[in-house]
Amino acid sequence: MVTWKHIIVRVAALFVAAVMLGFLMFANATTRPVTVAAPRASAIVALTGGAQRIRAAGRLLQNRQAGRLLISGVNRVVSRAKLRRMLAIDSELFDCCVDIDYAAQNTRGNAVETRKWATKHEFDSLIVVTSSYHMPRSLTELSHLLPAVDLVAYPVVPDRFQGKPWWLHRENVLLLGAEYLKYLPSAAQYALGRMMETPRQSQPADVQKAVAIQ
Repeated sequence: MVTWKHIIVRVAALFVAAVMLGFLMFANATTRPVTVAAPRASAIVALTGGAQRIRAAGRLLQNRQAGRLLISGVNRVVSRAKLRRMLAIDSELFDCCVDIDYAAQNTRGNAVETRKWATKHEFDSLIVVTSSYHMPRSLTELSHLLPAVDLVAYPVVPDRFQGKPWWLHRENVLLLGAEYLKYLPSAAQYALGRMMETPRQSQPADVQKAVAIQ
């Protein structure tokens, strides 16, 4: 005889299995490099958290893939001069086309400050530069606050995931696990928000093809 206890146990087991499967899919997708043509958009937003992200954004700006760059979430102790050196661009391009956000403290803050910046400049498309494992949550937060802006993902695969399986290193497993647990509530909130939208509300822009850096 099947009791409520048995049903609850089975549902819980299915839930855990689904979360674990989701994590494996998340980890494999965000650590696998993909080579695609360089994207173009009105502007670029780079979410801080590593020098690789800054260098990647600098290359995109230098190559004229977009006209302006926002570096969001910069630590207040980091000077403009140091950022310019990290970007590896000339002073003229830096002074005319790079904006720095010192206010954002987390991914949600990045999205808030990016919305202010994109609205001010009336950008209709953005190249989003961040680490590959951070990209899903970043796109979710940005899509929620910028539903009318096309987001072009440009994930940077960290060196720690290059040439070696992520599951063989405890630190990588913990890093991916922590990011996945942060992503789940963000994705759930976003999905709930879309379900509650009326037909007259603006629909989030489609997220274009992801681009990974070798």
